Amino acid sequence: MQWWKRLKTFLSEVVAETKKVTWPSKQEVINTTTVVVAASFIFGIYLYFCDLVFLFLTQKLFDVFGVFS
Repeated sequence: MQWWKRLKTFLSEVVAETKKVTWPSKQEVINTTTVVVAASFIFGIYLYFCDLVFLFLTQKLFDVFGVFS
């Protein structure tokens, strides 16, 4: 039953450490979530336009040099 004592010790230490955590307020969670969603949206649009530009340039290069015609 040594494993049972270790499990009880581990769980009691988890509870003790969890009580030391400083949890964010509801407003902080809302603000940081909004920032993450907005940044993801902006970077997604940026990468989409980068992809469009890269596609356009590669198509023009293939048209000029006749590669894969």
